[in-house]
Amino acid sequence: MIKYNLKCKHKHEFESWFLDSKEFEKLKSKKMIECIFCKTKSIEKSIMAPSVLSQEQKQKNQKSIKYIKKIQKDLLKMRNFVEKNFEYVGNNFPREVRNVYYDKRKNKNIYGKATPEETQELEEEGIELTAIPWIDNKKN
Repeated sequence: MIKYNLKCKHKHEFESWFLDSKEFEKLKSKKMIECIFCKTKSIEKSIMAPSVLSQEQKQKNQKSIKYIKKIQKDLLKMRNFVEKNFEYVGNNFPREVRNVYYDKRKNKNIYGKATPEETQELEEEGIELTAIPWIDNKKN
């Protein structure tokens, strides 16, 4: 990990962490870095003092990266299971889950989308829901 001091074209200065210098350049070229103050995407590295990680810090970073990758793998397994074994009902989820809950339709496994307000209404009706972090199944 490397921390850069950054400056936008409006002279706002801020810091950000990157995996390495190549990652910074890649994100910058794709205009994926923006000023935290004015949202411009015209960003340059500013003068900075290097920050060297100790061996202990490097090991902690490696453990964190491995842990994050494991979580991503587990979430992807869960996504694949849900897509294979549940019916996707999209934005009709609140209506469809009520139909299943109130037994207007045969019990079936469904998943879909609901707004926070719709989710709260369903929970107030006694319908238990689980939100699943839906990670992209493509490699970045």
